[in-house]
Amino acid sequence: MRYTNAERPGREALLGLALVVGVNALGALPALFVGSDTSWFDRPWFFPPTIAFPVVWTLLFTLLGVALYLVVRGGADTGDTRLALGAFAGQFALNLAWTPVFFGLRRPGLGLAIIVLLWVAIVCTIVLFDRVDRRAALLLVPYLAWVSFAAVLNYAIWAG
Repeated sequence: MRYTNAERPGREALLGLALVVGVNALGALPALFVGSDTSWFDRPWFFPPTIAFPVVWTLLFTLLGVALYLVVRGGADTGDTRLALGAFAGQFALNLAWTPVFFGLRRPGLGLAIIVLLWVAIVCTIVLFDRVDRRAALLLVPYLAWVSFAAVLNYAIWAG
């Protein structure tokens, strides 16, 4: 397909797409490498259908990618922007660590510790994103809600 200069996708659009795809790709890696076998624990009565997990995580990672784009695009090279991006990286690293610990090592207690730290890190990221772009902060609220549910689920499996 040939574009005229006016129709050509802009750098900002490509950056946004790259961030959304990148966050989804990185977010999927732990499950691809470790898997998500649930046969080793008793499922609590409120355990969602298995198909819910990839659907919800794809949606949430997409929202995270858009939020990250808004902060990268909207924030000048300021202390607030750097702090917000650092918080995002920290919470995302905790997110990526949870699957190998919970499913790979089968350590729900350690998984619970990670998810509690993740929850705190997400709250901090929301606060810091809000300093740069309120929309970016609001896009992280469904993620916080899902991680809250996942923490309760993790606790139920650990305590089970």
